[in-house]
Amino acid sequence: MKAAVDISMYPLKEAYETPILDFIHRLRKHPDLAIHTNSLSTQITGDYDLIMDVLKQEIKTSFMEKTTQIMVLKILNIEIELPSGANQAV
Repeated sequence: MKAAVDISMYPLKEAYETPILDFIHRLRKHPDLAIHTNSLSTQITGDYDLIMDVLKQEIKTSFMEKTTQIMVLKILNIEIELPSGANQAV
């Protein structure tokens, strides 16, 4: 089953950019997922089970950094078409 997830990450510290960019960089290492970022969120599309496995792994890695973080996820049960250039470097 195909799915899409929209994620917003809010590290609760002054230097918030690094944890966000690290998270996105780790997501992009999974070639079977399409990743698109914008100024508000990151969209992932692909196989539902793969998305959930990757998110479980990568969110845990982020949470282990000992910085308080908020992750807001919206999960859709359809595959959305991401803009061309998805999976490009941030």
